[in-house]
Amino acid sequence: MAVTKLLIDEFITLSKQHPVFDVRSEGEYEYAHIPGAYSLPLFNNDERKIVGTAYKQESKQKAIKIGLKYFGVKMVKMVEAVEKLTASNESKTVLVHCWRGGMRSAGVAWLLDLYGFKVYTLVGGYKVYRNWVLKQFEQDYPLQIIGGYTGSGKTEVIQELSNRGELIIDLEGLAHHKGSAFGALGQPPQPSQEMFENLLATEINTKANLLTSDKVIWLEDESQRIGEVNIPTAFFKQMRTKKVFFLDIPFDERLQYILQGYGKFSKEYLVNAIIRIKKRLGGLETKTAINCLIEDDTIGCFAILLKYYDKGYYAGSQKRENPDQLIHKIPCNSVDAKTNAIKLLQ
Repeated sequence: MAVTKLLIDEFITLSKQHPVFDVRSEGEYEYAHIPGAYSLPLFNNDERKIVGTAYKQESKQKAIKIGLKYFGVKMVKMVEAVEKLTASNESKTVLVHCWRGGMRSAGVAWLLDLYGFKVYTLVGGYKVYRNWVLKQFEQDYPLQIIGGYTGSGKTEVIQELSNRGELIIDLEGLAHHKGSAFGALGQPPQPSQEMFENLLATEINTKANLLTSDKVIWLEDESQRIGEVNIPTAFFKQMRTKKVFFLDIPFDERLQYILQGYGKFSKEYLVNAIIRIKKRLGGLETKTAINCLIEDDTIGCFAILLKYYDKGYYAGSQKRENPDQLIHKIPCNSVDAKTNAIKLLQ
């Protein structure tokens, strides 16, 4: 079987059916990769540097000889790794890519083809994939934004909508962060900015392909920055032009919800989170909030913080063009995902 070269759109389509193997170094893969791809490095980090240096300072032929030396001793293990990961894949079809669709993917594709796999490679490699990612953010989508002050349970409403068959994108889930100074508590490490973009582009593309005339894509209203990652500017600007359905929930209901979610964390973690927003919160309010924690007045502490975040959210929401026309308030009695999701759909 001959190795088949694919353009990016064909590659993306087939990647939903067959395993993708990223033959870049482990460092390149760990920083960012195509979501769902397996790491199958032809060269490790050190070997890649040596081959690259030989290519630049000596010659292409010298680099190839060094590369073949590294490749030769890995061939059997690489084939066995792919065999193991494709054991349930009766078609024995695999997709392979490197950074630019060059010698690394060509070498591994040759090996797997020789062994009997049907192999597809990506023309232009991961570099072309990144261009595809950025283009996803520039297209227009039928978005509906769920707004509401901190503690409104917007993420839970998003998930409830998904349970009811609606199309959703969970930005905070992709970012591994809840969006506030406390947003990292209880979350896994955040992805790199590039990996966040890859994950978001995959979600957008997947949901866009499921759209019908009566469907929209629901997202939570966010600041552009979510912890250490940023929503791509083109997509964020689009979000700011869409209708916002604001869950208008009483302060005390939201305060109780926040207490349930964050009150379980240690005082040390909470104090550190408060200190991170000291400049914006103000010295007096920071001191008062920390003193409340020390004196076991968790309600008093979170009441101060909730008022701070309410002011910030309101100020941010008004930065849209024509906010009075875009923001539609939905009165809600409590933080109840099922009830509030039904109200949204009605």
